[in-house]
Amino acid sequence: MMQKEPKRRPAGKKEEGEKGKTFEKKKFVVKGKTREDEKTGEKVKTFEKKKFVGKGETWENEKTGEKVKTFEKKKFVIKGKTREKEKAGEKAKTLEKGKAGGELIRLNKFISNSGVCSRREADRLIEAGAVTVNGKIVTELGTKVSPNDKVSYDGQPIRREKMQYVLLNKPKGFITTMDDPDNRRTVMSLVEGACRERIYPVGRLDLNTTGLLLFTNDGEVAKKLTHPRYGIKKIYHVELDKALTRNDYLAITKGFNLDGEFIRADQIEYVGDGKDKKQIGVELHSGQNRIVRRIFEHFEYKVIRLDRVYYAGLTKKNLPRGSWRFLEEKEINLLKMISSKP
Repeated sequence: MMQKEPKRRPAGKKEEGEKGKTFEKKKFVVKGKTREDEKTGEKVKTFEKKKFVGKGETWENEKTGEKVKTFEKKKFVIKGKTREKEKAGEKAKTLEKGKAGGELIRLNKFISNSGVCSRREADRLIEAGAVTVNGKIVTELGTKVSPNDKVSYDGQPIRREKMQYVLLNKPKGFITTMDDPDNRRTVMSLVEGACRERIYPVGRLDLNTTGLLLFTNDGEVAKKLTHPRYGIKKIYHVELDKALTRNDYLAITKGFNLDGEFIRADQIEYVGDGKDKKQIGVELHSGQNRIVRRIFEHFEYKVIRLDRVYYAGLTKKNLPRGSWRFLEEKEINLLKMISSKP
């Protein structure tokens, strides 16, 4: 005998004995509308959707119009308006952006970039009332200006310097410093007259270390190139007093503890065909002081010659020892790209 197929329960219907109660099917709609029981058309209370609005406004319950307290959103605005910390009500003044546009920078940085003094010294000048912007004395630290603003110090106009990038192939016998109280030869004498702007060495090379050394007045790029976070690639050619053994080669590759800190070369190779085991190529990202010499001294080797042959994408190609050159535009862009990595 053919069995009758049991009747299917309507969608959403409860078993008999539960008073015919259904699970109401609801539709979700946007822009603050309510959910609706599609069978009866009855409005069903919903969790009110809130909208996020900027410029310090509150969230709003769109059904009732009731204002809902929020964490205040901060806004950053330009063109002479204030930058407002809306929760605390604090305001930091900015100067009006010039008609031609341009990026706003801190006044102390603008002064420093002009070659007048360091940022810290610029802050002192600002607080002392020695700096004017568009004819008005400015004493508030953190003030921002655009390249079109007229900044003066002691009545003399200050113009933002052109950013300069100079690459030196440093010889032996020069220390990396701006000046030396013992009157030793400094790297600054090697780039003297390269440009009218005041440039500074990025990082340092020891007295007897040769190779690539970058100079610039671009403080932002210099800061990032020397910060461990950005892991700037450097390659050194090392000549040792004796052949590097296989065991020491592997130890430097795997890493070891040096003065309580774990140190590891990114890459290490015998130079050329590898027959001369005293000629070593070392790639590092570390910027620690004398790190290459300390690595080999740890394994009881003496470094006879140390030459930096690669720095942040730059090489010694067509740059004789003791000579310098300006970076090309594509090299400058490369440096900025490397130093802008998160």
